[in-house]
Amino acid sequence: MPDRAQPHGPSNAISEFARFLRTETTGGLIMLAAAVLALITANSPLADLYQRVRDTTIGPASLHLDLTIGQWATDGLLTIFFLVVGLELKRELVTGELRHLRQALLPVFAAIGGMAVPALVFLLVSAGTPGASDGWAIPVATDIAFALAVLALTASALPSSVRIFLLSLAVVDDLGAILIIAVVYTAHVAIGPLLVSVAAVAGYWLLQYLRRPGARRRHASLLPHRLVYWLRVTRLVPLVSIALGVVAWAALHASGIHATLAGVAIAFATRVKPGPGEEETPCLALEHRLQPISAGLCVPLFAFFASGVAVDPEALRALADDQVAWGVIAGLIIGKAVGVLVGSGLAVLLRLATLPADMHWRDLTAVSLLAGCGFTVSLLITELAYAGTDRHPRVILAVLLGSLTSSLLAVGALRIRVRAHLATSAAVDASETSSRHS
Repeated sequence: MPDRAQPHGPSNAISEFARFLRTETTGGLIMLAAAVLALITANSPLADLYQRVRDTTIGPASLHLDLTIGQWATDGLLTIFFLVVGLELKRELVTGELRHLRQALLPVFAAIGGMAVPALVFLLVSAGTPGASDGWAIPVATDIAFALAVLALTASALPSSVRIFLLSLAVVDDLGAILIIAVVYTAHVAIGPLLVSVAAVAGYWLLQYLRRPGARRRHASLLPHRLVYWLRVTRLVPLVSIALGVVAWAALHASGIHATLAGVAIAFATRVKPGPGEEETPCLALEHRLQPISAGLCVPLFAFFASGVAVDPEALRALADDQVAWGVIAGLIIGKAVGVLVGSGLAVLLRLATLPADMHWRDLTAVSLLAGCGFTVSLLITELAYAGTDRHPRVILAVLLGSLTSSLLAVGALRIRVRAHLATSAAVDASETSSRHS
């Protein structure tokens, strides 16, 4: 029976484009292209225009939202990225690989080692440099999109356990970076706006149960009966949820805590498990809709406005003379790889976890090099640590150089492992063929 013809038209084209943007390879390549474009623009006759656009202030001052376009990209658009990461993390914790303790311990130990050792390497290399302690967290993060894009482009033939390990490692790694941002880079907290943000997130969580078909009465009874009926009949639950998310973000920004953490809070308040008769949970629905926006718009715009630094002989000399920049580079290239290996080895040594049956230590070594692709979160922490200082552009360059070098080293190691796995598979096939003929 012939396949049913697919509908054509603008809606189908938009749907296909969104599906294209959901792939890790696409998201990573778009982000990398945005960073390269920023470097080209910042070192061209358009440099002044680039800086003017980035520093243009828009937004209501009365709500403490009179931000530059660069700050809107950091505090606003990147919130959607953290929301998507948070949704993925919660899904992994509730229904995915991380819900089983023994399976989760290997990437968890690897992530802890991959955060502790880079920070230690950074502090050792930059010891004695004024202001160095502000940036110790810069090399601790792994960029999920960038790392998975490199893996998909160069090593798709590796066992699926390698990808699952890298994804779990990066998700736990990002959770650690989120906690660091919340604790270390929050100078003061205004209690009133913080309570408003918490109340908005709580309201969002409650609305998750109004969306569920056959929701239990005890959840609905927390709101007045007439309000529950009105929300359901008018189908305003999604719109109210969006409004509460915006209120949570704006209030958290006014409280002094970095506003991107509102995305994580909303993600963790989103329901993962399906209700009776529910085809798609709010978590999957939200992730499905926001992933293309995050990969195709939010992260590339952030990378474009965060990566535009001058690259000239003077800037390179300043980079070479800055121990903090070298600390970032060493932390990403050396600290990440060593930390992931040490953390994984410790988990296996203590018999808390084992390597997957189809994954070799050499595979893990190649992946550990790939963990040094810091990029998005590293650039964010760079902004928080050194924005407005002379060191800021040097550390941005260090993040870019460290991430690029780590990815190139990983590509070489991954290609070697791909050839080894293909050779092993060919030898097994030949042996089976010989056995059947004999």
